[in-house]
Order: sequence, then structure tokens, then C-alpha cells
Amino acid sequence: MDQGGEAVRPKVAGGRAGDPFAPIADFGFLSDCETTALVAPSGNIEWMCLPRMDSPSVFGSILDRDAGYFRVGPAGVEVPAAQRYIPGTMVMETTWWVHGGWLVVTDALLMGPWHHETERSHTHRRAPTDYDADHVLLRMVRCVNGQVQARLDCMPVFDYGQTPARWEHTGAGYHEAVARGNGVGLRLTTDMNVGFEGSLATARTLLKQGESRFVALSWSEHAAPSSWEEAQERLVWTVHHWQHWLDRGRFPDHPWRSHLQRSALTLKGLTFAPSGAVAAAATTSLPETPGGDRNWDYRYTWIRDSTMALWAFYTLGYDWEANDFFYFITDVAEAAEGKLQIMYGLDGREELPESTLEHLTGYDNARPVRIGNEAYMQAQHDVWGAIIGSIYLFVRKRDRLDDRLWKIVVKQVEDALANWRTPDCGMWEVRGEPQHFTSSKVFCWVAADRGARLARVRGDKERAERWQAAADEIHADVLANALDERGVFTAHYGATALDASALLIPLLGFLPADDKRVRETVLAIADELSEDDLVLRYRATETDDGFESEEGTFTICSFWLVSTLVMIGELDRARALCEKLLSYASPLQLYAEEIDPHTGRHLGNFPQAFTHLALINAVMQVINAEGAREQPPLA
Repeated sequence: MDQGGEAVRPKVAGGRAGDPFAPIADFGFLSDCETTALVAPSGNIEWMCLPRMDSPSVFGSILDRDAGYFRVGPAGVEVPAAQRYIPGTMVMETTWWVHGGWLVVTDALLMGPWHHETERSHTHRRAPTDYDADHVLLRMVRCVNGQVQARLDCMPVFDYGQTPARWEHTGAGYHEAVARGNGVGLRLTTDMNVGFEGSLATARTLLKQGESRFVALSWSEHAAPSSWEEAQERLVWTVHHWQHWLDRGRFPDHPWRSHLQRSALTLKGLTFAPSGAVAAAATTSLPETPGGDRNWDYRYTWIRDSTMALWAFYTLGYDWEANDFFYFITDVAEAAEGKLQIMYGLDGREELPESTLEHLTGYDNARPVRIGNEAYMQAQHDVWGAIIGSIYLFVRKRDRLDDRLWKIVVKQVEDALANWRTPDCGMWEVRGEPQHFTSSKVFCWVAADRGARLARVRGDKERAERWQAAADEIHADVLANALDERGVFTAHYGATALDASALLIPLLGFLPADDKRVRETVLAIADELSEDDLVLRYRATETDDGFESEEGTFTICSFWLVSTLVMIGELDRARALCEKLLSYASPLQLYAEEIDPHTGRHLGNFPQAFTHLALINAVMQVINAEGAREQPPLA
């Protein structure tokens, strides 16, 4: 203890103040669909929030080296020989070579059978499945050759690095310890002997070839494994769970299949199972500019993600996941009898107040560190088109539009028609002056156009005609005001600057892909709004977004370009760009939000759902187009 009575936080391997931060792309991603964790190459858990993915962090050393960590690995060696996922799973293996032997650590957030057979869950709104999160982080250590000194260091710091843990033993020996803080109780269970150094729980042991140990960290009433044999059994259950889940999907037999599968697993891992919401990312405040201030909290769900998420899940055969997200979206829309927000908490909560954590240094000194996201209060006109587009996709799968959905359709289409003429903050959530953004008008058109189609399904002739007339009016307004003298769509009315969101024009069906204006826009963005072939959202010098700093290329926009190049017939160029983008994937085939085109460095929150959604769209577009080209002509 120091003189003030606060537990001392030791500076030990994997969490030393001043340690270099691992590149964002080098982290592994774990999930049990309620909690997520990021694993550094050193074997260090550097990001984990409890009890769910948008809660305060318990391990937060990705944002400050003193904000908590949990390392299991060889003593004295941090750089691994390799990292991989066990194929078809969210279970990671990290392998080290040290002088004298080889060590493998296997990490998983355990899954188990459905727990609530005798009482209802207090968190689940969606229909329960046969499986459930075990609320246990399991770390298995195995010496595969020679002998290795293994070390365990667990130093939670609750509430985003503000409350150090106070460990105490429980049980008869040295194999269990508990710590509590900020309303979270942690239990460390292991077959190693645990001791304490201030707020650090630590153990070390010499492993010889063929020997193994386990460490389990649990935080609920569900028991952790109490022996190595039980830990191994539950690990195997988790491996099989993920492989069985992946087997439900439909994936083409193609060299890019593994990218589709990893993207599907990542999206499932970002899905909050109790509500069906898909988090935009697992993290907050990973910088979009190295050392910069474009640092946001993405642990929420955006309405605009819904249409693309449904398309991706339906395309790959995951109707259950698509429907769960759809029901979440319709739940919040039904609750929003007034104004539909652009984003919500994973449990559907509306208020996401933004604040800065001044005590955290930030990832590689990128400050401020933010929690919450005040963009939830912004006016963004894409929300109506996104939700109506989602309902349209859902109804097309069923050819049925019930009273509950129809009520939502009417409300959201009418809101779009009441507001489409006014400026907004755009889909990039700029914090400069509102504008008449082209993409916002296009999404309002989607609301009216798809609304008219749904009205025809419903048999409401009056609304179908009125909404179609409004769609035609919005369409004409965009064509009259959003084109430059070359016939290229610009960022907003009266602008000359380009914006990658214009790539959505053919993707959303606003104009056909063979329209000259579409082709000219796609090629202009490819040639003028890109750096080393990778696409920027916009040029910061040309768009008032409220910040002075630059940013990397937006990977979702680059994948949109792939899709639109396919649509305009530039298949060879699309394939070349797609190959390039896939080569930028992390060693574990994950993506952050942005890529520095000059270094290949990943930037922004990680892993990013929207990027993986766009990857699925683009890769399937290329694969399908190649298949069509390879088919012999009809006689």
C-alpha cells in the first residue's frame, strides 16, 4: 500500500509504463456474444469490458499501460512465433519459441449450453438458442517441446483504469482468488499457485514437454472450470460450437472463402446476443489519425448498418442473426414514437452521453479518450432510408407485412418526407455546419421508394402513389443539385468536392449502374479520391468536419468501390483492388476502420463491423461476376 492506502500497481511484463503499443492490426479478437476481448501478440489481454462489451473496462492497457492487463505466456519473451485462430472458431492460439522449448497458449471466451432452464434470463429479449455465454475467459497453457518457464500476471483495474483490484485468496489453497470493484466480481481459478503483489495476481511454473496448465477468469454465477480436465472439455465444446455455427452458413468454394468466413465470425462476435444488436466495433478511442484526436466510442449500434448487415447475413445463410438484428431495429423504432435516433446502446437505450477520460493517456498517446458518443443527438437523414430498406429486405424474404411493421413504415416514411429538404450532418457525422448532403437525400429517396413498394404489398394504393411521387421529387432534386459540370455526384449541394458515400447511389438502386453519371462518379472517386488505390471518405481540406487533422483511407469505402466497379463492368479493376484490400487484412484476417495507404497500418476502432459487412458485399460481387463471365453463352 502507498501512504494514501491505495494498492500499488506493479510495472510488470505486458503492462509496463512506456511499453510500445502493439499495432492495432496485431490484436486478436475474442467474443462470447456478450463480452469481447482483444489479445496482444505478447499474450496480453489489453481490452476487456465487463460484464458486457459496452461496460467500463477491467483490462484497458490498450488505452493506457496502467489501465489493467492479463498476460499468460513465457517468462522473459513477449514476441510470439505465430498467432492463429483454430479454424472456423473464435478460439485463438499463440505460440512462442524460447531458449529451451515451445509454448502454446489457447484463449477463448467460453460458450456453453443454455443456462436458464429453471428461471428466465434478465437480459435476453431475443429467442434463446441452445447455447449461451459462460462468462468465463479461459487460457490454456501447453508446453509442446522442451521446457518453458510460464508466467501468469493478472492485474485488473476497474472502471476504465480508475480502481485497482484488491485480491484475496478463497478456498483451501492457492488456486483461487477473488477481486471486486465497480460492481464487478472477478474470480481467478487455476491449477497454478497464485500469489499477490499489490493489485497483481501472479503465478509462475516450469512446464516440461507434454505438460499443461489452465487459468480461468469468471465474473458471474456460472462456475469456471475447476480442473484441467474440465477446462479442456469446455474448450472443446466452445470450439465445436463455433465450427457448427460456421457450418450453417453458405460460402462459395473460392480462394477468398476464408475472408468471408472470418468476417462472418467477426460479425457474430460483435453481435450482442440478448438483444440482437450488432456493435460497430469492440473498442473506444483507437485513433483514426496516429496521435490525433479523431477518437470515438464505437461500442454501439448504428441504424445505418442495418440494411447492409441484413444483406450480409441473408447472403451467407444466417437468417437467424439477420432476423435478430432486424427485430432489435424494429424494437427501437417502435419505441421511438417521436424521433428515431441514428444509433443506440446495445440494449436499446437512447442516451449515450459523451465524456472524456482525462486520466488515460490514450493508445500511443492519442487523446482524448472518449466514452459515449454525442453523435446520437445529431440529425442524420439516412436513418429513415436505412430502416425502411431493412424492412423491405425482411418483407421480401417473407412476402408478408404485418400491422406492427406497417405502423413503423408509415411513421418513418412520413418523417423522411417531412425532413428531406432540410440540411443534416451526413452519414459521416461531421461536426461542422449541416449541409444538404447527397447521400442523405438518396437515403430519403430510399425511404420513399421502398415505402411505396411496401405500400403496394400492403394494398394501400393512396400511400403507394403519394410516396412514389415524393420519391420521384427527391430523385429529381438530387439530379438537379448534386451533380458538378462533369456530371459527377458531389458531397453536397453546391459543392465541388467528392465524397465516397456517392458510391451508394448504384448500390442502393438510385440510378442503374449503366447510367453515365454513375460510371463517371465511380471512376472519379477511384482516380481522384484515393491514395494508392485506397479510398478516402472525403478530403479533410475540402470538407468542414470540425477537425484539423487528417485521417486514413476508409476501408468500407474501398470495398464499396470494388462493388461499384463490378457493377459498371470494370471487373478486372475490381478484382485487382479487392486482392489489394484483402492483402491488407490483419494476420488474423481482421480489419479496423481505416488503413494508412502509405504504411498499411490499421487505424481506428477494431474490429470494425461495417468494414467486414462491406467486405462480404464486395467479395461476393466479384465472385458472382467472375462466375457469370466464366459461364458459356446460351446456345
